Amino acid sequence: MSIIRESVEIGNVTVTLETGRLARQAHGSVLVSAGETMVLVTACGNTEERPGVDFFPLTCDYIEKTFAAGKIPGGFFKREGRPRDEEVLTSRLIDRPCRPLFPEGYKCDTQVIATVLSADRVNPSDVLALTGASCALHLSDVPWSGPIAGVRVGRVDGQLIANPTFQELERSDLEIVVAASRDAIVMVEGGADEVTEDDLIDALMFAHRSVQGVLDLQERLREAVGKAKRAFTAKLPSEAMAHRVREVAAPGLQEAMRLRVKGTRYARFKALQKSTVEALRGEFPEQDALLKLAFHDAQAHAIRTMVTDEGVRIDGRDTVTVRPITCEVSWLPRTHGSALFTRGETQGVVTTTLGTAQDEQKIDGLVGERWKRFLLHYNFPPYSVGEVKPMRSPGRREVGHGNLAERALLRMMPTKEQFPYTVRVVSEVTESNGSSSMATVCGGTLSLMDAGVPIKAPVAGVAMGLIKEGDKVAVLTDILGDEDHLGDMDFKVCGTRKGVTAIQMDIKIDGLSREILDKALRQARDARLHILDRMLATLPATRTELSKHAPRITTIKVNPSQVRLVIGPGGKTIKGIVDQTGVAIDIEDDGSINLASSDNAAVQRAIDIIRGLTAEAEVGAVYKGTVKRLMDFGAFVEIFPGTEGLVHVSELAHRHVQNVGDVVKEGDEVEVKVLSVEEGTGKIRLSRRAVLPLPEGDEGMVAKERMERAHADGPPPSSRSRGGDRGDRRGGDRDRGRR
Repeated sequence: MSIIRESVEIGNVTVTLETGRLARQAHGSVLVSAGETMVLVTACGNTEERPGVDFFPLTCDYIEKTFAAGKIPGGFFKREGRPRDEEVLTSRLIDRPCRPLFPEGYKCDTQVIATVLSADRVNPSDVLALTGASCALHLSDVPWSGPIAGVRVGRVDGQLIANPTFQELERSDLEIVVAASRDAIVMVEGGADEVTEDDLIDALMFAHRSVQGVLDLQERLREAVGKAKRAFTAKLPSEAMAHRVREVAAPGLQEAMRLRVKGTRYARFKALQKSTVEALRGEFPEQDALLKLAFHDAQAHAIRTMVTDEGVRIDGRDTVTVRPITCEVSWLPRTHGSALFTRGETQGVVTTTLGTAQDEQKIDGLVGERWKRFLLHYNFPPYSVGEVKPMRSPGRREVGHGNLAERALLRMMPTKEQFPYTVRVVSEVTESNGSSSMATVCGGTLSLMDAGVPIKAPVAGVAMGLIKEGDKVAVLTDILGDEDHLGDMDFKVCGTRKGVTAIQMDIKIDGLSREILDKALRQARDARLHILDRMLATLPATRTELSKHAPRITTIKVNPSQVRLVIGPGGKTIKGIVDQTGVAIDIEDDGSINLASSDNAAVQRAIDIIRGLTAEAEVGAVYKGTVKRLMDFGAFVEIFPGTEGLVHVSELAHRHVQNVGDVVKEGDEVEVKVLSVEEGTGKIRLSRRAVLPLPEGDEGMVAKERMERAHADGPPPSSRSRGGDRGDRRGGDRDRGRR
């Protein structure tokens, strides 16, 4: 097989697709590159279905090999282990747009694997993996109705950029990943800095235009080396079966789909399906699976028709009404911030915990290490939907939903300088019937405000849906789980009053026009503002005081050159301070020291110790010090830990001192005044005499002795300050008096 390579420009980046060199036994393989970033993507599919499978077993895996960036994995085993969250999120990014393009009823195991082989730390690899997945499937014999292509859109200085570099993304106020076919957008994922709905639509349309060249590229590769697609005929109910099921089930469906309580409605649908299958089993023997499928189709058609024809949804709402909302805050007594957010039959317990810099999460990514100080974790226990399942580590869905909520709140978080805490938000979904991720966003905002986190603006989220039957289109606000499953679009929008901060969209139909997108976004904005009003009625503003259980972080500044004094040899000094006070201490290179504890007295003790270690002598200030050494010419006094100054013999007392030991002894505590601090060397001249009262009746004699000493004695060379008094300079080399 010959090597075929094609390239196209997307923005300022050349994207190249190559096939025929690697993974030639895969059913489809392609090497996608941009700059020096290269991703190998393969697609394989079994030809036989697994017995008893009633779903489409598609697996998409995105894998980052550390050798791609010239790194050796950290940890004990020194090889790649379980996928990181970023890899899981990219795997979902591939799965979501590819899955709807497989034929209905297809149940053969299919796997897409994207492996990053080279990473240049300039061009992101995730959108290359998405495009590569499409190309690999398109070249393979697996039945699939692509191609699609992925592109990331950023906006720098008001200009939209296709496939921006990492450096450009740092300056971008918009970042969305879009997957699109020739005629439609099929998937959107991203965040923004409160952009308007019009700007967001412009970015989506720009993305759709940008991928057309990559789609042409994939078609050319398929014409050259593509395999013939396998024949596949889905096992679907016959028209006669579908007609009979509708006849038998119609009366019961009309009643069941108007039941407003989810559990009651589900139980009625289940009983109706069972009775319908039993009633028609004689007419269609040994076809129970097809009868159940026909019932599902009849159920979906009845619900969709009710919405488009009557404008009534299964819980009785119209298309624009948000379910009833209740909010509670501060209801968990020991958390730093807590909120209970309930919208209809969806409910989340959301908490905020404040920590120090030591609690930041280190991310050892392919393009380098970084630290996260805002974390959001989403948990979806089985009881939230009345199911029994084993509890395992977070699945891909939980990682994805948590990432969406984190992205929605991240741009509204204060900077480290404004709020030097590590912040963790945890959402426990306790009840779910549609859009628990959006409940997490709303509850997350309330819990952050309850914890006293000074967010820039409150954020709310809402899930929108779409039902399109022929020419009739209904855009649904705040969709239920059934409407998500049976509808044509799941469109989640998060934002503030000012604009959008996060978006996620999955579309199951072709031809979603700009008009429909515009209507969905504007309807979502109205719902978002309504939800914000309900949230702020419970908690109008961020609390001005932190919880009494939260650590208080106090920041002090020292000279960067003195950081070593606080740390000490081998960290001995700072460990001693922590052990002595129980305060968590974090030191920055710029001399900022953050001290965290819920005990204010302990923080003050730690500050006093640090101030003592780093204090600098101030000319004219009086300190109480300890005599450390006696010399013939004076005494050295320690005024701070590790900081000494010289009290010259002439500054020990008002009268002439013949022997230093007659006035002070080692270990004595004495008050001294700082006369000067020598520039450069930092040598300190001290005076004990300056703080002593004059002997009563001896003012004249003392003044006379002082004048005599001024001519006879000068300051010792070791204590002279630059530009200070250097004694009698008359006559140059003449006698300088008694030495």
